[in-house]
Amino acid sequence: MTRSDLVDELAARFHQLPHRDAEMAVKTVLDTMADALARGHRIEIRGFGSFSINHRPARIGRNPRSGESVEIPEKRVPHFKPGKALREAVDQPFRESAEGSTPEA
Repeated sequence: MTRSDLVDELAARFHQLPHRDAEMAVKTVLDTMADALARGHRIEIRGFGSFSINHRPARIGRNPRSGESVEIPEKRVPHFKPGKALREAVDQPFRESAEGSTPEA
């Protein structure tokens, strides 16, 4: 699903919400989340998951083509941990299809 798909879905579910307002709502939410992560804050959305920042220390890597050592600087990267409800919702269709199939002997 892309950002445009999300905007379209929001506008379709709420007919009183013009497409332009749905687009602004999605943009505002995503921009606010990105700003919070950039400031080092943690974001938790109950039933969905949490976003946090992981710190990767500096290290020495190798250029695969030349084998030369390359210094990789430290960086902060976003990390997402899905909530229990999301994990179960994603796994449910898989479990239903697995239970419906019969093992061959």
